Amino acid sequence: MTTAEYTVSGMTCGHCVGSVKEEIGNIAGVTAVDVELASGRVVVTSDAPVSAADVVAAVDEAGYAVVPS
Repeated sequence: MTTAEYTVSGMTCGHCVGSVKEEIGNIAGVTAVDVELASGRVVVTSDAPVSAADVVAAVDEAGYAVVPS
């Protein structure tokens, strides 16, 4: 099991959180997505490492942006 942490900008409500969780959750191998609205912190848990590009694309699909670290 692996985890990766990202910061997502633009989320303002529970619907935003749900959209991000749903899109990231659709990535193959992802087993859990934890989103903290106030900080924009997103923790992705998966069976094997997930491509950061896949996460960025999923967040973009949801209408938000990953903040570069």
